[in-house]
Amino acid sequence: MPFVYDISLATAGNVTTNATGGTENNTFSIKAGAANCALQAMYAIGKGAALTSISGIVHRIVHWATASTSGTTVTPTPKDSRLQGSVSAKATVVSAATNGSTRTNKVVFGHGAAGPGGWVAPNPDSAEALIASGSDSIDALNASGTASLAFEWSGEIVE
Repeated sequence: MPFVYDISLATAGNVTTNATGGTENNTFSIKAGAANCALQAMYAIGKGAALTSISGIVHRIVHWATASTSGTTVTPTPKDSRLQGSVSAKATVVSAATNGSTRTNKVVFGHGAAGPGGWVAPNPDSAEALIASGSDSIDALNASGTASLAFEWSGEIVE
């Protein structure tokens, strides 16, 4: 049975789309450590207040053949510490990474500027996987035609 970990910012807070409409920002990046890992789910919710027009936020799950770098460390938290004990995730997760290179688009989903959205792999074989100790990464990117829309995100990885 795989270990499941929650990923999210250490301090809950707004993330914003780019100040230039239609431009992508990196939300988070996952790089496998000594174990195979996969992105199993990503959840997001728009936090627009008193918007007078309908705007959306798109999230793109992409694979970079050469991994993204830097960013702010996100510590994966065991989903159920009763089963996992103190087993730490082997994967490295960072928010707001510098994008890697050689992109392959994988999953696209979205939500309104003031509503919920998300993606969950419909079965284990549909999770976006990485091979242990590889040189690649799975990243979530965000964009909107409207500048600087606020949202929050979380997700799940498995190892």
